[in-house]
Amino acid sequence: MRALVTGGAGFIGSHLCEFLLHQGWEVVCMDNFVTGSSENVAPFQARPGFGLVRHNVTEYIRVDRPLDWVLHLASPASPRDYLELPIQTLKVGALGTHNALGVAKATGARFLLASTSEVYGDPHVHPQREDYWGNVNPVGPRGVYDEAKRFAEAITMAYHRTHGVDTRIARIFNCFGPRMRGDDGRAIPAFISQALASRPLTVFGDGSQTRSFQYIADLIDGLWRLMRASVNDPVNLGNPQEMTLLDLAKRILRLTGTTSEIVFRPLPTDDPKVRQPDIGRARALLGWEPRVEVDEGLRLTIDWFRRRLRA
Repeated sequence: MRALVTGGAGFIGSHLCEFLLHQGWEVVCMDNFVTGSSENVAPFQARPGFGLVRHNVTEYIRVDRPLDWVLHLASPASPRDYLELPIQTLKVGALGTHNALGVAKATGARFLLASTSEVYGDPHVHPQREDYWGNVNPVGPRGVYDEAKRFAEAITMAYHRTHGVDTRIARIFNCFGPRMRGDDGRAIPAFISQALASRPLTVFGDGSQTRSFQYIADLIDGLWRLMRASVNDPVNLGNPQEMTLLDLAKRILRLTGTTSEIVFRPLPTDDPKVRQPDIGRARALLGWEPRVEVDEGLRLTIDWFRRRLRA
């Protein structure tokens, strides 16, 4: 089996590339390194069957050999990145997804879109099911990411219905683990980096907003199961265990053993108040649910950040 993974040098993309190599696949990792890193693929870059291509997927994608899968993960994904790169985020969601779908159509490959829970916006339905259409502000600062992914889902389904491309859509809820950037603005790497440096942990708002966090190994397992299932409708992949961001900060303080204090800053515009997946579809169709407890995943992630600090 041979796969093209766009955004393959990113946090999730690099773990997916590594997993597929372990399954005996050939992997073409495509990335322009705007938010990805060559360090993420360094542990397995020399392995047989792995190829790294520096390319911006908003431009025409040329692949000279057959493909079985196109796995489209390319996109800025953290609030800091997509707020700093709004046009690039919109372009990769629209032009990049169009180009990746074109490769799948031309090669007869199956296609997986890494979508996001952000398609639900600041939801009025809780927990969020796949049949909920969302509450998104298209002209707010976060709209560049939310609407890019909503468009990506729409064109993916259009290629499925019009051209018969065999597609999958994974709506990924908050994921964490090794290879996250400490400065990407997401809560877990930010809290861990601050705690290990004995700096105050920055919580936005009063910390009562909720999120649901899954460890990277669980997400990769979910993507693998989705690839092998015959389901074209979107599927939530996330941890239904909901917690407040203040609780998350306190957990990281406990697990790192730091004496840092917690400080509060104004809540960003359109920041969702709640986020919790309904994973009934994933349980029924994929036999999937998260296995790694949040505290265990946090310990593994903290250990990885500690090793990086020592290196």
